[in-house]
Amino acid sequence: MFCMRLGTLVAVPVFKSITHLPPFLGILFGLGILWLMGELLHSKKEDEHKEHLTLVRALKQIDMSSIVFFIGILLAVASLEHTHILSNLAKWLDQTVGRQDLIVTIIGLASAIVDNVPLVAASMGMYSLAQYPVDSFLWEFMAYCAGTGGSILIIGSAAGVAAMGLEKIHFFWYARK
Repeated sequence: MFCMRLGTLVAVPVFKSITHLPPFLGILFGLGILWLMGELLHSKKEDEHKEHLTLVRALKQIDMSSIVFFIGILLAVASLEHTHILSNLAKWLDQTVGRQDLIVTIIGLASAIVDNVPLVAASMGMYSLAQYPVDSFLWEFMAYCAGTGGSILIIGSAAGVAAMGLEKIHFFWYARK
């Protein structure tokens, strides 16, 4: 099953290139195959012995509040990009600050408060990949600053937000400690 899981993840880009469908459909297709294989492999076992091996139990363990939180944030970033607020913010930062390294450092410090995943998604909406290719200084330094800045506070990283949800940690308790 572990090898099938890895194979499913590796097959997602192949699925996308063959079918020209979005990657999430490839992931859902792979999840369906995993579910089917798990049911076939454990079909001869009694229900109480195979219950902990099923995909249904794994899906019950998912922290839905954290997933909904991240979907909401990414939806907000997409809305900001669609309304051209992010590109206007990038122009304002370029005019006000001027230096790319300082702008990225400011974005990195902001990732201590705002989760680094949507912040990097927002910066991708601020600066086009045509102007700044994937391997440019901006994106390398952005990854470094957002990752480091996201570790300053518990709310700055996806892992911290997930830990808060799973362990019922409140931010003010975290700040006091």
